[in-house]
Amino acid sequence: MESKDSKTPKDEEKDNEKEKYQIEIIGEQYKEYDFSYKIIVIGNSGVGKSCLSLKSTKGVFEEEFISTIGFEFFSFFLKINNQVIKLQIWDTCGQEVYRSLISNFYRNSSVAILVYAINDRKSFEDIDVWNKQLKNNASPDCKVFLIGNKADLEDERKVNYDEGKKCKENNKFELFMETSAKTGLNAQKVFIDAAKILYEENLKYMSQEEQEAIKGNEQKVYKSISKNIELNNIGEESANNDGCC
Repeated sequence: MESKDSKTPKDEEKDNEKEKYQIEIIGEQYKEYDFSYKIIVIGNSGVGKSCLSLKSTKGVFEEEFISTIGFEFFSFFLKINNQVIKLQIWDTCGQEVYRSLISNFYRNSSVAILVYAINDRKSFEDIDVWNKQLKNNASPDCKVFLIGNKADLEDERKVNYDEGKKCKENNKFELFMETSAKTGLNAQKVFIDAAKILYEENLKYMSQEEQEAIKGNEQKVYKSISKNIELNNIGEESANNDGCC
């Protein structure tokens, strides 16, 4: 008989994940940070890009839909293994008339969050259009997350989960998940996973001494890391928040 204390491979994987990362979401009071990454959020108008960004960063959901003009800017701070990480989240407008104007926002993006709504077939079909824009304007190493938003509208679903998963595999996107800005399902997880993946990439460029310093939180080396390692040196911007579903 199997012991109650025995663990499945999935349980062991979760335990290893806990040991590997110590993650803490922190407020914007931190003026200094060790890593800064630019995240761009793209997709058709009305799929919930602003709501997803707002829910993740502020914990707020707004029912009223107000279309974004140009872009909105959000900041998300968290600690991973004693390192302060700032995510600069650029939420872009989705209307076709503005798409050529936002091409400049793709530059220096570490991750692109490509959003469709599970109740909007057209937004899913237009993923190819957005992906083409990414390839033409973003850096080749920009990672793409495919997000099926509005998962709370199951009764209105037009795109099933397996279709989203297959799209991710066919396009070799980094990640796929469904979210709900309304209920908060996976809303923060999208950006936490982005930070974890980018943090892992930075570890490749650190010496063994620097990696050990992070584990032990040795302030001397910690400071040198913050000066020397930043993949995206991007200027500070700010904008107003608005909401959609």
